[in-house]
Formats: sequence, C-alpha cells, structure tokens
Amino acid sequence: MSRKCELTGKAVMTGNNVSHANNKTRRRFLPNLVNVTLLSEALEKGVRMRIAASALRTVEHRGGLDAFLMKEKEVNLSPKAALIRKEVAKKLAEAA
Repeated sequence: MSRKCELTGKAVMTGNNVSHANNKTRRRFLPNLVNVTLLSEALEKGVRMRIAASALRTVEHRGGLDAFLMKEKEVNLSPKAALIRKEVAKKLAEAA
C-alpha cells in the first residue's frame, strides 16, 4: 500500500536532516494518513478511504464527500475516488 492520500494525492517527500555541525543526511517526510469512513449523501452509504488529515479538513470545509468530489478535477483523484465521483454524478443526475 503506497503512502499516498486517495483524495488529494499528497505523498512522501524527501529532504535532509541538518545537524548543528551542518551534516546532511537524507530523510523522508511522511503524510499523516488516517483510515476513515466518509458518508456519501448521494449514494447513502459509507466509503472507506485512506486519506491525509489535511484532506479530511478540506472535505469538511467543502461540505462533505460529495461536494469535494464534484469540485475536484478527476485527474487529481485516485482511481477509487474517481469511480466514486462517477457514481455520485450519476445519482445526482438521476435526482435532477
């Protein structure tokens, strides 16, 4: 399983540890990934995803999973999230 957010695409970054003596050694900056179940109002079910904590705040800010997926470009989403986005769009089109 890759260390990558399924919604925003935030992934591992690399950099340097720099000591007081200015010695540089390579290190990894890992994203804060959490396993959550997000509720989709259109699909009327929960969706389990592994997303970054910052993405969870963004989802809440945009008004839920459905609103987040509809506002986000499909190229920025994981294949799983893109599939859910298509299902949500289909349900919303049927309702309208």
